[in-house]
Amino acid sequence: MNSTGARQRWARLIPIVFIVYSLAYVDRANFGFGAAAGLSKTLHITAGTTALLGAMFFLGYFLFQIPGAHYAETKSAKRIIFWGMIFWGILASLTGLLPNITLLIIDRLLLGAVESVLFPALLVFNTHWFLKPERARANTFLILGNPVTVLWMSVVSGFLIGAIGWQAMFVLEGIPSIIMAFVWWGLIQDRPQDVGWLSEAQKKEFGQELAGEQKAFAKPQQFWTALKSRDVLLLAGQYFLWSAGIYGFILWLPSIVKAASGLGIGMTGLISALPYLLAIVLMIGASYFADKSLNRKIFVWPFLIIGSIAMYASFAIGVHNFVLAMLLLVIAGGCMYAPYGPYFAIIPDIIPRSASGESMAMINSMGALGSFVGVYFVGYLAAVTGKPNDGFLFMSLCLIVSAILTMLVRSHREPAASAPRESGKARLS
Repeated sequence: MNSTGARQRWARLIPIVFIVYSLAYVDRANFGFGAAAGLSKTLHITAGTTALLGAMFFLGYFLFQIPGAHYAETKSAKRIIFWGMIFWGILASLTGLLPNITLLIIDRLLLGAVESVLFPALLVFNTHWFLKPERARANTFLILGNPVTVLWMSVVSGFLIGAIGWQAMFVLEGIPSIIMAFVWWGLIQDRPQDVGWLSEAQKKEFGQELAGEQKAFAKPQQFWTALKSRDVLLLAGQYFLWSAGIYGFILWLPSIVKAASGLGIGMTGLISALPYLLAIVLMIGASYFADKSLNRKIFVWPFLIIGSIAMYASFAIGVHNFVLAMLLLVIAGGCMYAPYGPYFAIIPDIIPRSASGESMAMINSMGALGSFVGVYFVGYLAAVTGKPNDGFLFMSLCLIVSAILTMLVRSHREPAASAPRESGKARLS
């Protein structure tokens, strides 16, 4: 049975959502390759300033999370994402054209500000189009744009830099976002009732399912009340620390691999891609079982603990055994990514729709601040100590504390009646 149009919804929406987030992620991760390839040398800036430059994106990324989610929920996710893609494509390309550090700092700050609306708007979009037993998987296929992008970008960016230089790499990798903005505008609508490819019966049935999920909550909640709740604050602190660990890893892994291995930028890109292969497998598996059980937390904190242990072990081994240290980093990277889908399905489970979008945005904005801290501090440690792996100790500590905070969250499990798991209405059938 496919009364809610599950096949159509997944086939028509998920590939577009995946590509949009993938393209947005390019300009976060390719900065690490530009830095490893000689950005600092070309612009005559110190390693500490390069770390600050990489971190400025996340300071800007903090700014408009909640307004972006609120606009997406009350007005249009389609519109805000369309304009965001155009502006971030332009700003991403400018990274390769601006001639001095001051302009680059402004560019990276603005780039983060423009992109800050994207992720919460896409999460809100998913709550309009997917039911509770589908949501962890829908979020995972959205967030898979992250490791999949880093995977191909690690290879492509490395060889682009080798062929045409880091400046041209930035310019070329910003253009696809502008093109994709118009594809998004032409193919996407905000809500099921706006499309012609679902029947009226399917629209009605799906609307009833979404409304039924909200009956589990006693009453609608104002978003500023939700933002002060114990569980939202715990999740915000958790995501701050998790992001400090994972983004320190993402942006500085190429530099760390290059310094520790002594390999060229092309091979550095290939090796740096390995953690993201494992991440893709673990993300899909974790989201599938989280949707099946509707127990989200158990597919979050154990992965973070394993990632923390692997990160610390890599730190302890250091550059003395590069192969073993890199294997541990592959495990750490895969485990850091695995919980994303289940994690962002927790919030709509415990917060009504009237406040869940803004709650997810606030949590993600704290992640942006954590990313700023992680990117800057890991880069700063490497610059000060001259040891590229010292930041891994800091990242492992962040991950272990984030796992503890996850355990403290009260993730209430709604009655089966509010989100039927066995009916064909919620399954991909």
